[in-house]
Amino acid sequence: MELVIWLIAAYGMSQILVYGSIFRGLRDGLHRWAENRLSIFNFMGVFLSGLISCMMCTSTWVGFLMSFIWSPFVEVLGVNMAFGVFFDGMLASGSVWAINSIIEWFEENRPNKN
Repeated sequence: MELVIWLIAAYGMSQILVYGSIFRGLRDGLHRWAENRLSIFNFMGVFLSGLISCMMCTSTWVGFLMSFIWSPFVEVLGVNMAFGVFFDGMLASGSVWAINSIIEWFEENRPNKN
């Protein structure tokens, strides 16, 4: 049950970061930073702009960070924490991608009200 809650939390956090209106200003600022070729550390702006635009990419980093709170691979399988953080990122990425794909499929295939 803890794993299901962890996966739903990873999906929710990724969804808010990528699509939530509360982070729109941050996303717009990162996109402007990436587009300005003369800005300092432009490569970081390009990286973060791409990261915040992609559910799979964002959820990987969300999984990395969430593993410091509770790590499914460390708790359930008993692997080393360094490996657990890596595999938690991969688990979050794959799971969030699958959940997001299912939700997008339903959004695209819902019946018209006409």
